[in-house]
Amino acid sequence: MKIPSSIWTLLIGIVLTLASLWYGQNHGLLPTAASDEAVLVDGLFNTMMIVSTGIFLLVESVLIYAAFKYRRRAGDNEDGPPIEGNVPLEILWTAIPAIIVLGISVYSFDVYNEIGGFDPHAVHAAPEASMMQESMSMPGTAIAATLTDTPPSNEPNLNQEKSDEAMEDPATAAVRNPEIPQIRNAPGIGSVAPTLGTSRDKEGQPPQLVVNVSALQYAWIFTYPETGVTTGELHVPVGQQVEMNMTANDVIHAFWVPEFRLKQDVIPGRQSEIRFTPNKVGAYSLICAELCGPYHGAMKTQVVVESQEAYDTWMQEQLVASKETLNQAVAVNSADVSPDEFLAPYTKDMGIHSEMLHQVHHSSMVR
Repeated sequence: MKIPSSIWTLLIGIVLTLASLWYGQNHGLLPTAASDEAVLVDGLFNTMMIVSTGIFLLVESVLIYAAFKYRRRAGDNEDGPPIEGNVPLEILWTAIPAIIVLGISVYSFDVYNEIGGFDPHAVHAAPEASMMQESMSMPGTAIAATLTDTPPSNEPNLNQEKSDEAMEDPATAAVRNPEIPQIRNAPGIGSVAPTLGTSRDKEGQPPQLVVNVSALQYAWIFTYPETGVTTGELHVPVGQQVEMNMTANDVIHAFWVPEFRLKQDVIPGRQSEIRFTPNKVGAYSLICAELCGPYHGAMKTQVVVESQEAYDTWMQEQLVASKETLNQAVAVNSADVSPDEFLAPYTKDMGIHSEMLHQVHHSSMVR
């Protein structure tokens, strides 16, 4: 019994759909999802994988079938039959991709809006003025080109306000570059203080932990305003919403933790904000995702997500360590020791003797 082509089409469609659904949910291409926000991004990615897998299988199957069935037979030297265009078919294969692209675009915007990437209240008509790019230079550091300030306005400078608030913390003020001017917002032309990660279900809720981030070539510096702790490794408690207030001391950097599925530019002259809620204990790599110089690849550190008890213990250790460091500094400064005696413990392993230090010191005094 010959099976009708419509039945074959239906069966093939069912197989392709099931295969696409399975692979779209089991591709294993993404790292561990370690934040509440990752679920939204993973849902979008899985949807795109389902659609792209289905299209790939369909197109490749048709190509292989056509290449086999309509291959040139031995002794067949005739031209193929002339075939006119099929308007309904052309409309169909134009409309279907258009609908798919439009659907994914709407879904993508919804996810972006869901994690706070778009604030409709901040969008307004920008003043009609040409914006020029300028490069700022300082001794020993490269300043990225940023948009110049907007014309005079009665609206508050959000970047300046956020910067002033962060600089109230002495630890933050000690590591940030105060000479970079804070650029005024201009949402109508895309020049803003970016925020990301404030999902709708947590909108309006204050963060449970605030960390100030200063990026510079080629390191991340984290300061905790509540305790004054400064560290090069980020520690956060699991299950708590964390707010990162970020700016750069030199060039543009980018805060990216793949397991959190969030990425945010860190820009000189602008105060970026990113929020996330870690939900899985572990150590995750924090990578600079913006080319920031010749040693860009080395600008990495860790984000350690741990229990509240472990986080409290770590914080106490940092407080004790910083106090001991301060006491040691005071003791050394108050002691009557010569430079070579002070440096001896550090230079012993380098093969540098006290006589060499004395000669260097004597030479510098003579000059």
